[in-house]
Amino acid sequence: MADLLHVLLALLPLVAITVLMVVLYQPATITMPIAWVIAAVVGILGWNMTITEIAAASLQGVMVASEILWIVFGAILLLYTLKQSGAFEVINAGFSSISDDRRVQVVLLVFLMGSFIEGAAGFGTPAAIVGPLLVGLGFPPLAAVVVALTGNILAITFGAVGTPLIIGFESVVFPDVADAITAAGFESVGAYVAQIGVWAAVIHAVAGIAIPFIGVAMMTRFFGEERSIRPAIEVLPLCLFAWAAFAVPYLLTAVFLGPTFPALLGAMVGLVVVTLMLRAGFLLPEEEWEFGAREGWPDHWVGSIEPGQGVGGASGDGAVRADGGTTPAAGAREGEMSLGVAWLPYVLVAALLVVTRIWEPAQTFLQDNLHIVWENILGVGGVGGEFRTLYLPGFIFVVVVVATHLLHGMDVGEIRDAWGEAVRNILPAVIALWFAVATVRIMILSDPSELGAVDFGGMLQLLSAATVDITGGLFPFFSGFIGAFGAFIAGSNTVSDILFGLFQFEAAQQIGAPTQAVVAAQAVGGAIGNLVAIHNVVAALAVVGLVGEEGRVIRLELIPLAYYGVVTGILTMLLAYVVVPGAF
Repeated sequence: MADLLHVLLALLPLVAITVLMVVLYQPATITMPIAWVIAAVVGILGWNMTITEIAAASLQGVMVASEILWIVFGAILLLYTLKQSGAFEVINAGFSSISDDRRVQVVLLVFLMGSFIEGAAGFGTPAAIVGPLLVGLGFPPLAAVVVALTGNILAITFGAVGTPLIIGFESVVFPDVADAITAAGFESVGAYVAQIGVWAAVIHAVAGIAIPFIGVAMMTRFFGEERSIRPAIEVLPLCLFAWAAFAVPYLLTAVFLGPTFPALLGAMVGLVVVTLMLRAGFLLPEEEWEFGAREGWPDHWVGSIEPGQGVGGASGDGAVRADGGTTPAAGAREGEMSLGVAWLPYVLVAALLVVTRIWEPAQTFLQDNLHIVWENILGVGGVGGEFRTLYLPGFIFVVVVVATHLLHGMDVGEIRDAWGEAVRNILPAVIALWFAVATVRIMILSDPSELGAVDFGGMLQLLSAATVDITGGLFPFFSGFIGAFGAFIAGSNTVSDILFGLFQFEAAQQIGAPTQAVVAAQAVGGAIGNLVAIHNVVAALAVVGLVGEEGRVIRLELIPLAYYGVVTGILTMLLAYVVVPGAF
């Protein structure tokens, strides 16, 4: 039988992550390797795992993490390619020309454009991209960060074309319980994860009805001259319409196309519909709302970048490239590139992803070629990994990037700069994700039904049992907060799902609650935690020149976090005990 000592041992890797990242502010590149060492020692001493089993579990984690990194690299590469080509300046100009009202700009750029970027790239990119766009339009940098972090929460669960669900759950967590899933009537683990995606989309759609309004209200309440939410109430019809324009295709996509496209297609459709409505003059406020005079702003609102000087505070002269040339200054290509051409790469991404997922010949070709498989790693039976080079969305992104080089007439220097920025931004994530996933694989494989050699449950089983003992039947209410905690400490919805997905599954089974609803709450919770994830906050502040204001931002973000967490908890309880109490 397991005792309190083993429960405490199982907690050690998670405690280490929390202390190192939250208390000591250590980066994930330092934290995750330390957590891996602790998990390995705990596995050997507490669960009788051999060094070979630890190594095999770790290598399996590296292979899974590499699939995540391939997707993220492709998404980030396309993002920086569009920045270098000037396409993002054209897209931004198209939105800003609709209205100078800051409330309208928040709905368009933060809620819809931010959600689109999250659906396409994920991993904290919306705040890092949208924040500078807002500052370039004249927003106070602190206000830009606060609203940029708030607005795309519905998209995060399905970010980077579904990576948190498809990789975090399907590839990492649930293969270990595949027999139980198929025994429950699901054709495959993928079908089970798709059902989780549907319920996560339902929770998001209901809870997210207030998100566009909350983003605007936080801006007017904390950064407006009158310090009131009244100006936000004036655009409530626009906020609700934008929510509906996003949520309807978002839900339909989750139901009929699976977890890859909800955020991407929901935001794309929402952008088109809301933009057309606004250009036709509908739902535009009668009077434009603006921040107070610049001289009245508190010092902590602005750092090293002065608002209104172009995207990211550019001076307008262009940035010097490594080859001695210059990148286009803000808006430099605005007259040369149409809005349709600027958007074309993302349209191609969406089209190619849909075709390669629903057209069987293309799907088969991509799955069968350059598909690297390693079975029985280091001779350990049942532990294997794979790398689907062509089938993963990373390949689609790279194909579109090459096409964009031609479509946007990019020169050699711009192409080199885009690739260089993408490589520099992905490198820190490599170490963090390799060791994070390896840590979780050790914790999962400590289960006696897998590799462990003990007569009690694995690390995650013990932790879930202890949590259920404390919360009992109320556990589904706290599922979202557990997911939020994972994202808070790890800075990623995907990593949160990897850390706590199986934990939530085990806990749901122990109390007899539907696992789909509880794990869906985990997926939503991972999105909630991104509001206050330290890495995200620091990155968002850095790109607008305000490093050092993390405390202020996190305190403000606790408002939408509390709202979303409580509503998610209530909805999960309703799903678990009223709507689908008999589900698996």
